[in-house]
Amino acid sequence: MIKKVTVKSFKSLESVTVELGQVNVFVGANGSGKSNLIEAIGVLSAAADGKVNDQTLLQRGVRPGVPALYKSAFRALNGDKSRMPAHIFFSTESEHAKYEVSLHNPLNDPSPAWRFKFELLERGSKKLVGRAPAMRPKPNPEQGLAALTAVELSENDAALQLLKDLQGYVIFSPNTAVLRGVSTETQPRKPVGLSGGQLPTAIHQLLGFRKKSSHAKQVCRDALELIDWAKSFGSSPASLMPLSPSAAGSPRVIRFVDKYLEDGRNKLSGYDASEGALYVLFLAVLAGHEASPAFCAVDNADHGLNPRLARSLVSRFCDWCLGAPRSRQTLLTTHNPLVLDGLPLQDDRVRLFTVARTNTGRTTVRRVVVSDALRKRAEQGWALSRLWVMGELGGMPNV
Repeated sequence: MIKKVTVKSFKSLESVTVELGQVNVFVGANGSGKSNLIEAIGVLSAAADGKVNDQTLLQRGVRPGVPALYKSAFRALNGDKSRMPAHIFFSTESEHAKYEVSLHNPLNDPSPAWRFKFELLERGSKKLVGRAPAMRPKPNPEQGLAALTAVELSENDAALQLLKDLQGYVIFSPNTAVLRGVSTETQPRKPVGLSGGQLPTAIHQLLGFRKKSSHAKQVCRDALELIDWAKSFGSSPASLMPLSPSAAGSPRVIRFVDKYLEDGRNKLSGYDASEGALYVLFLAVLAGHEASPAFCAVDNADHGLNPRLARSLVSRFCDWCLGAPRSRQTLLTTHNPLVLDGLPLQDDRVRLFTVARTNTGRTTVRRVVVSDALRKRAEQGWALSRLWVMGELGGMPNV
């Protein structure tokens, strides 16, 4: 599991270090830098996989950009002319391994692929990869050395596991039209695309896992409870559902059975159901499907959710992730205050961070720790959502 991430000179992240748990929630104003942080890890993921270019970034849900937009460009604090940094630095640590990389791309003559300047891979105190500009013979500047070294490491090597976790990282940004199946998924992957595509197939598979997995069974049971109007959910061929041909964008669609409607007229497709129900199923797949990535992010995780549903869903999502048979680590960004009230922060594996920008525009990330003062406020009836909205936790715009 990733324990720590450091980013320097990437967009609004001039110098930020975050110590992660298993479920990590980032709250803050629009434009505070939440998406910049999860995209920075996406760039780090591509570097760990050996190549950083538009294609490898898009595959991870990162918005490609030119070097002049990726590199921090703050005005100098003393009034002098700003000097844009030559490279962007990333560092990450697990319990027994570390990976660091510096990437460079000329501003005036950028190339399609970013160039590796420095690179370090360590297992404990043993250096496995060490890269610097003075290396001889000079390696391909557009190829990461750690990714090449990975093939030589044993399956149980901590450094290899760190690289694998990073390489598999993606950013999900579920889109209602894609979840409904009426728009095409542009970034497909298994079990679901980055916009939520292939959800019907993923749900069909998740339901099938119930026979051999008590965890999948619990996830499906909880998801159905969250969709309080549904008697059951699943997926069916589009041809067997009461669905307009113009709305059938995929051969298989989500199927709900409404508990309040009469038999024969109580089947609804994902096209007709509420978007909140689809988001419940999407997060259920991320937490319960065997093929879900071990390390991922969900941007705007509260999108399309009623505040109370958002609170309950995040609470269940934490339970699903913490109780999974294999380690799952997730980063969520949100703007919904009630999400905070669903977080079991007494468990150190669940962490809440407020994201804000200083008066000079630099992003800061601060962990909200359950302190004695916070417990006292809770005893007085102050929920975390209220404390955040009132500006007590930080990460709230002064507008």
